[in-house]
Amino acid sequence: MSEQEIGAFLRETVLVVAKLGGPPLLAGLVAGLVMSLVQAVTQINEQAVAFVPKVVVVVVALLVLGPYMQRTLDEFARLVFDRLVLAGAP
Repeated sequence: MSEQEIGAFLRETVLVVAKLGGPPLLAGLVAGLVMSLVQAVTQINEQAVAFVPKVVVVVVALLVLGPYMQRTLDEFARLVFDRLVLAGAP
């Protein structure tokens, strides 16, 4: 493998990590911001009030985006194995 191929492979790896981790993290971030605003408006400073909705939102995001995430990871795994086979072939 050349340096360009390795660089392209690393770039693809970072993109897959962003595709898989980004949506649940963004959903948790939005839920956290909304709960922070609700806590500021109602002056309720209880940790469980902020934690439980964030966990629920992240779990729902994982359930909704699960097929997309599985398909993305499957495509990437096939790409990795194909490149391993090509790298081993003389």
